[in-house]
Amino acid sequence: MTAAADPVAGPAPVALYRDEALLVIDKPAGLLAVPGRGPLKQDCLAARVQRAWPDARVVHRLDEATSGLMVFALGIEMQRRLGRAFEQREVQKRYIAVVAGRVESATGRVDLPLGADWPNRPRQQVDRAHGKPARTHWQVLSYDPGGDSTRLELTLETGRTHQLRVHLMAIGHAILGDTLYAPPSIQARSPRLLLHASALAFAHPLAGQPALAIESPPPF
Repeated sequence: MTAAADPVAGPAPVALYRDEALLVIDKPAGLLAVPGRGPLKQDCLAARVQRAWPDARVVHRLDEATSGLMVFALGIEMQRRLGRAFEQREVQKRYIAVVAGRVESATGRVDLPLGADWPNRPRQQVDRAHGKPARTHWQVLSYDPGGDSTRLELTLETGRTHQLRVHLMAIGHAILGDTLYAPPSIQARSPRLLLHASALAFAHPLAGQPALAIESPPPF
């Protein structure tokens, strides 16, 4: 009898930070954060992490197309504490994105409610009637006149599904390489979504430990 193929095919991840309570991993773009439906979607960052650290547990997620920092708890109690910190918005999250066009103002805010676009799942949409509140702050880092694109630093007050992608599209600056929301001409400008979870800061879940601030420079 032939042994079944290992559904977790990828290499073991390298921890950017590790202690007795948690791990921080830099997720590559194009890798699921957690398993999807069906046998072909079992390879994911969570499975790779748990193969190396069996007591690692998921605390939060990133989109498959997004790269960057993800926190994993070590054990149930740390998962509970860290999960509560994310739910209560006690974790500071910063992203870097490259968007189409020139963003004129140096800083700004998008405050548009979001909800599921049910006929077109997994897409989300601005839904002023029934959507959940969602707020994104942005700051211009640079403008590339040759490529007509703007590099932004983004911070979240809320963590809705696809929030950054939908908010930036809604203000006329879709993220380059966004195959879900950008028009074809903007999708074609990058082989991947140019969105990276670049920084996390939060109180350590163990009493007496210093707060953590971890950064990952974008690979684009």
